[in-house]
Amino acid sequence: MRTLTTSAHLEADTTTRVHLFAPTPDGGAFVSLRIGGELVDIALIAEPSAVDALRALARAADEAATALDRISQTTPEGAV
Repeated sequence: MRTLTTSAHLEADTTTRVHLFAPTPDGGAFVSLRIGGELVDIALIAEPSAVDALRALARAADEAATALDRISQTTPEGAV
């Protein structure tokens, strides 16, 4: 990761898109993972060497979703 620190709230209508940018003659293939909403769009660019970091991000997102599932099961409705 390079230099950027930001925060954003994920909402139920947050969208995600993956775009593959095919290799160029000099071999520059990469993917763009876009996470967006109405006002903000974040694009993470990953080259093939970043595959482990991207998988770690996916695992962390799954862990966060599991934690939210547990919170939802133990929090009375409307008491967030």
